Amino acid sequence: MREKIVAGNWKMNNTMEEGLKLTSEVVHMVEDESINQVKVILATPFIHLSNVSKLIQGVDNVYLAAQNCNEHKSGAYTGEISAAMLKSIGAEFVILGHSERREYFNESNQLLKERTDTVLNEGLRPIFCCGESLEIREAETHESFVCQQLTESLFHLDADSFSKVVIAYEPIWAIGTGKTASSEQAQEMHAAIRTHIAQKYGQEVANEIVILYGGSCKPSNASEIFAGKDVDGGLIGGASLKSRDFVDIIKSF
Repeated sequence: MREKIVAGNWKMNNTMEEGLKLTSEVVHMVEDESINQVKVILATPFIHLSNVSKLIQGVDNVYLAAQNCNEHKSGAYTGEISAAMLKSIGAEFVILGHSERREYFNESNQLLKERTDTVLNEGLRPIFCCGESLEIREAETHESFVCQQLTESLFHLDADSFSKVVIAYEPIWAIGTGKTASSEQAQEMHAAIRTHIAQKYGQEVANEIVILYGGSCKPSNASEIFAGKDVDGGLIGGASLKSRDFVDIIKSF
């Protein structure tokens, strides 16, 4: 059985007070409602990491993630955060290559390859994002485009290292555009990703890789999306900022 994971990506939201309140609410709901079959990950802005780490201590299935990190181990990189720093405050996961960072900060497949290595070398697990724009989807080259992202950033890894990576598929064309990705489209892309991995690493490794859906996932559609046999959970954006919605998505399994 593959891990089931629901990760909440807060993006650039929540003051310190708001973040502590949200974390406390999620932790209490997870404990009170006996949610123990799904790994819950909170991916917070850097300012929250240390405090959230303390709040989730002792909660068996709630984990901490950063939203990004630098590819260098240390040095004169003002404003940046290293993987070692993240590990030192209790983070276990790092989101890499989110569509917003690819678009707004021009993060390339080569850069993300370097960051993946840095994160893994520090003993952290990457949540590696991939996905296509509306233009690529409409050109029907989406499968080859996403597979190229994986190949160029991840396929240099040996099987043991690769097995530690969590993949998050983001249909960028269905996020905030008014268009909707169906559960069938989500499953189709997850299956294509798993097939591509199997061609490189073999079916046994491919069967173990966790692939999350990173589209507009809400309590109303989570059960249908998560029913896909190759969909192992979600990377949740806006809905993760409301504790009840986020926990209801987690409970959709």
